[in-house]
Amino acid sequence: MVSGNYTTTSGFILLGYSNLTNLQGLLFMVIYMVILIGNGVIVLVTVLDSALHTPMYFFLRNLSFVEICYASVTLPKMVANCLAEDGKISFIGCAAQMYFSFLLGGTECFLLAAMAFDRYVAICNPLHYTLIVNNKVCASVVAGSWLVNILVHCGQTYLVFSLPFCESHEINHFFCDIPPLLELSCVDTFRNKIAMFIVVLLFIITPFFFIVISYIKILNTIMKMPSAQSRCKAFSTCSSHLTVVTIFYGFAMIVYLKPKSRGSMDTDKLLSLFYTIMTPMFNPFIYSLRNKEVKIALRKILGGK
Repeated sequence: MVSGNYTTTSGFILLGYSNLTNLQGLLFMVIYMVILIGNGVIVLVTVLDSALHTPMYFFLRNLSFVEICYASVTLPKMVANCLAEDGKISFIGCAAQMYFSFLLGGTECFLLAAMAFDRYVAICNPLHYTLIVNNKVCASVVAGSWLVNILVHCGQTYLVFSLPFCESHEINHFFCDIPPLLELSCVDTFRNKIAMFIVVLLFIITPFFFIVISYIKILNTIMKMPSAQSRCKAFSTCSSHLTVVTIFYGFAMIVYLKPKSRGSMDTDKLLSLFYTIMTPMFNPFIYSLRNKEVKIALRKILGGK
């Protein structure tokens, strides 16, 4: 029998960056507004402009929608806690936050892989592009990404929150993440760590290797193109996606794959900012500033020439 102070009623305390409370509140509020406006514009532009009704922009629209939801899972609570100088979160609230953060993060991993496949077919097999990457395939990929994540993370969340949490209820993080939650459990969490590794393998490592293989084939095809102009154009269609993949997957893999220690939690907390907050914030700028079609569509909607 395990005895202790269980958190089913008392909840948790998110420590965040407690030494910068006032500054955090203002900063995170501004970041959240930038994420909402930037990604909202991408969604709006790709819906309203018929020239952007292509598979590439269909995936980009869904990615921007996911980014809005992803940021909304953590940032409003972070802002509220900072302004109130109170990091409390209920047991149910913590479970919901963890579930939706993994659901949306996993969906983003699959969408980034789908976007890599889209670029692979467009560059390596352009004559069959419309047959392979059609509307039905795109819709099925997006729906499948959501469905798989919805089901898998229900089980993952149950495994974590069925644990007894003893002693300190202080989570050394700015949102309810699995590693700091496991640190609070007073029973062996080996089963949970194995489950987390399987999830990381399925939702991070596998899509990442799929992206790497896609870009190896893309690079091989580009290098065989006869003109420098063709090579430059092909590279330009991939550069934005590669930038986002590097930021998102790079920091996520560091956080979830490196060996854990009590001293590493502060580092993980810092690195988590990049894939949970910085990526959604910079995505609209990366895709719009380096994309001529999006800029033209935005000018058309705003009434410019």
